[in-house]
Amino acid sequence: MGFGCGGFSRAGQGTGKSEAESVAIVREALAAGINFVDTAEGYGTEAIVGQAMRGLDRDKIVISTKKSIRKPMTPQDVRQSLENSLKRLETSYVDIYHLHGVRAEDYPHLLADIVPEMLKLRDEGKLRYLGITEAWNSDRGHAMLQLAVQDDVWDVMMVGFNLLNQCARERVLKHTIEKNIGVLVMFAVRTALSRREKLDEVIAELIERGQLDPNDIDMTDPLGFLIREDGAVSLPDAAYRFARVEPGTHVILSGTGNPEHLKENIASFYRPPLPQEDHQRLLSIFRNVDSVTGQ
Repeated sequence: MGFGCGGFSRAGQGTGKSEAESVAIVREALAAGINFVDTAEGYGTEAIVGQAMRGLDRDKIVISTKKSIRKPMTPQDVRQSLENSLKRLETSYVDIYHLHGVRAEDYPHLLADIVPEMLKLRDEGKLRYLGITEAWNSDRGHAMLQLAVQDDVWDVMMVGFNLLNQCARERVLKHTIEKNIGVLVMFAVRTALSRREKLDEVIAELIERGQLDPNDIDMTDPLGFLIREDGAVSLPDAAYRFARVEPGTHVILSGTGNPEHLKENIASFYRPPLPQEDHQRLLSIFRNVDSVTGQ
């Protein structure tokens, strides 16, 4: 489990929390044993992470941050952005530095012109590993990562994956496993996995597109079979436990600004895998889906 400082919540900044409250929730996550924190210059939460780490053993915390893609972008832009991120994070290095939200059409330029500068920054000790993240809301079939995984420069990839859209398994993860690339999972829980009305919309959309067979589900309660005494306690719980056991995934990101929500999410990661029959049923129901994220 990694603590994500982006998404809708942004460690509480997106829901009206004070900076002090956001710092407190990151520190609570770290105190609970989470040692991976993901942020980005575009999230506006790097300074919060920096404050939360004060007085802690930096070497025991893995910090992942990102450079937003702009057009045009030069090597100097990347260098200056990383320097600014380091100041906000109050550290001399980041463990993983990603190019953030890369689209397939931008990838060749970034590989040719920007990656060499990232390698220089790595050699200078300002970053440890090179990462790349996809724009999954618009690239639901992972076109960019299917390009990136062919190149031997990426140490880490941030991949969109959840029980509703599992196409990364064949299109990305089988290749990252072969190349020993670290995988961060984003979007393990989205709106459709926390709000019933949104789930119904997604199910209807998938049926209309021919990517889901209505005979495979109970239309009155499409994922209700997951919630039972020896199963999941909620759909978010099921979603985290599903993503956590996927081969080739290493960190499942989970973000919130609410202390009780944080405790609930941590509890999900302590629970065992979903019952095998439930896991297999999810594999079968959503086997043809590559068009939604659940957002």
